[in-house]
Amino acid sequence: MNEKILAILRDATTYVSGEDISKKLGISRSAVWKHIQELRHQGYDIVAVPHLGYELTSVPDKLLPSEISFGLNTKIIGGEIHHYDTVSSSMDIAMDLAMKGCKEGAVVCVEGQYKGRGRLSRFWSSPKNRGVYLSIILRPNISPAQSPKLTLLSAVGVCQAIKNITKLECLIKWPNDLIINNKKVGGILTEMNAEMDVIKFVIIGIGVNANTPESLLPPRATSLKEQLGKRISRIELTREILKSIENEYILFRKEGFKSIIEKWKKFSTTLGHRVKVQFHKEYLEGEALDIDTDGALLVRRDSGFVERVTAGDIIKVR
Repeated sequence: MNEKILAILRDATTYVSGEDISKKLGISRSAVWKHIQELRHQGYDIVAVPHLGYELTSVPDKLLPSEISFGLNTKIIGGEIHHYDTVSSSMDIAMDLAMKGCKEGAVVCVEGQYKGRGRLSRFWSSPKNRGVYLSIILRPNISPAQSPKLTLLSAVGVCQAIKNITKLECLIKWPNDLIINNKKVGGILTEMNAEMDVIKFVIIGIGVNANTPESLLPPRATSLKEQLGKRISRIELTREILKSIENEYILFRKEGFKSIIEKWKKFSTTLGHRVKVQFHKEYLEGEALDIDTDGALLVRRDSGFVERVTAGDIIKVR
């Protein structure tokens, strides 16, 4: 009911009386007032003027389902949006929902995380109400071996979304780091549940430092606010991320991975550079030549031998 009242207030060009709202929704005026109070508690600024009615003057900068859904118009991703204040990790919530059989495209958005995690089980700093922290549940008809493609696909989608919203040049350090001006602004984490040759579901975790101040950022990190010199709408960015990833996902399902690879290469800050790859206690150094059809990084050693890298930390040597 709160969403229906919001829709009425959004569509209005002036004040809307409680009586008009009650008639449209078939509820009492006291029920309207109760829902207005609930919306105010969530952070919506709704002005009430005697004999005129209610007017929506501002919305909270929270990743609320009603705000993200407004104007989203996606077919798969975002049909079901779950919102939480502060949790251990959006990935934990999404895993539970996926195990219980939620539909493909379900999204978990959180305001903060106290056990946010990145690739290789690293801690992901998630200060409350500062960043975009979300997880998307997908059920692609692909083998487990192809799951890394979804990491690269998602990175392309987020980079494109950031560029669309901020005009900033966002690049990708293989496989999942999002980079602006040589500093990390976000990352992608992929987890899945699968059997031997079939995926049950994949969870795409996304973290973007949106309005995080420098004082709360880890070393060698940045935020969109720091780069722009002003705050951005986390709602608008989240909506654009979901749209952009869906576009790439639909393209992937229709045409395969080839077109995604070409887009990823345009965003790459890794290819063409000499890199050092660290995986556990092993090291590999050489030129990052390309990525293959499965999304693996191809590194040419000084001996001329081309190594196929599927995991590890990448350090750009030059």
